Amino acid sequence: MSQWVGTRTLSARHEFDSAIEQALVAKCRQQDFDAFGRVVDAYQARVLGYVRRFVRNEEEALDVTQEVFIKAFQAMAGFDGRASLRSWLFRIAHNLCIDRARKRDRSPQELSMEPAVVGDEPFEFADSRWDPSENLITDELVLVLESAMNSMSEKLRTVLVLHDQEDLGYEEIAKTIDVPVGTVKSRLFLARAHVQKCVRAYLDDDGQARVNPRGAF
Repeated sequence: MSQWVGTRTLSARHEFDSAIEQALVAKCRQQDFDAFGRVVDAYQARVLGYVRRFVRNEEEALDVTQEVFIKAFQAMAGFDGRASLRSWLFRIAHNLCIDRARKRDRSPQELSMEPAVVGDEPFEFADSRWDPSENLITDELVLVLESAMNSMSEKLRTVLVLHDQEDLGYEEIAKTIDVPVGTVKSRLFLARAHVQKCVRAYLDDDGQARVNPRGAF
């Protein structure tokens, strides 16, 4: 099993239609390694990308990702198909990340559950294509967004990543992390409000990045 995860080339995102997925699951239940290799090829990059959000050490992220697929292969007989295979893999990854955090006492600092103030007007970034410091601003904004993601609680970050980056719907996320749909929606709101608050702090009143001549902000 370990020959797959970590040694296969991470391919572009790909998902199977329901008929192909059901056929692959049936073969995996019969210990068909080639069939499960197709599952690994299709989802390894997505699972690793998700795990990286919660495990900062790259080697550990690869280990967790490998463990996800090992557990999935071992537990394939218990996969009932009520959720998509993708959601099921994310659920395994989610639980493993939580277990690691608990064992190492790395629980992220909880973000206040009081919603940040969000304006009624659409939030847009100013067009700075004319600005010679565009690349610098873009790089800094990426760091701002990364910092915003890292400073929110794991509960909020999980929902934001699954919804906005992995394109899971509310019900899929609810099944993945075992919470009500309403909880998913409220956490997503709070996560987005937190990111927006961090970005607003980075921009000035006119929507321009606060950059001094040396590039600090």
